[in-house]
Amino acid sequence: MLIRCWGSRGSIPVSGKSYLKYGGDTTCIELRTKNDDIIIIDAGSGIRRLGNTLIKEGRKDLNIIFTHAHWDHILGFPFFKPLYFEGTSINMLGSPIAQDSIKHIISKTMQAPNFPVRFEDMKAEISYIGACPDWFRIKAISIEPIRISHPNQGMGYKFTEDSKSFVFLTDNELTYVHPGGLTYEGYCEFARGADLLIHDSEYLPEEYAKHTKTWGHSIYLDSLNLALEAGVKSFGLFHHNQERSDEQIDKMVEDCKSIIKERGSKMECFAVAQDMVLEV
Repeated sequence: MLIRCWGSRGSIPVSGKSYLKYGGDTTCIELRTKNDDIIIIDAGSGIRRLGNTLIKEGRKDLNIIFTHAHWDHILGFPFFKPLYFEGTSINMLGSPIAQDSIKHIISKTMQAPNFPVRFEDMKAEISYIGACPDWFRIKAISIEPIRISHPNQGMGYKFTEDSKSFVFLTDNELTYVHPGGLTYEGYCEFARGADLLIHDSEYLPEEYAKHTKTWGHSIYLDSLNLALEAGVKSFGLFHHNQERSDEQIDKMVEDCKSIIKERGSKMECFAVAQDMVLEV
């Protein structure tokens, strides 16, 4: 499977010379199967550029999976241009513990007076699959959800194709169990042996200790430890803080690589950047 990141920033989109390397768009991941089927994870601001690309390619059969309903993961939805073209078919899947239906959550992004185009005026054919079961399949990809530890709850996912696995756990607080969330050990077992783990790595230790505990995000060193203990082959830091510059993220990666070397591991480590393409 091919995985392209269209947005790796957390909380709110940012721009400027400090954010050129890792980008400023919020969460949107595109996954393409061996048969070139398309699965989109979340509709942060990065989905706008993805939509433009899909239109140029003439792609009309799409699947969108949502992790949760916080604004940075859905704010790009009204700007996803395939929604406005007849002939586009979109399957939408979401968390079984979301506070409301997917349709209601998404439609709120286009309610007056917040947006000029009505949700009802979209021309795409949208199917709302609703709650994801414990295991399901989209064509060649099998998908296993897991509850994340995050305010208002949500889901992470493991995608498997031909014995290769990709685990995506954004907005997951490893050292505090929110209602519905799992313990650190639970996430370690879920990610065990994955070919690629992308995990929320938003905070520095001093930030977390001072004022961000219980906000639903992890210290990057805790995410690193999870990756090492789970024995994953490759680990990507994700959900970069809106204030975090490219230089600061580089230092976090350097720190992780030093620890990996000290522990005698061969695990690959990097920070997920906008427009990065990964093959699993």
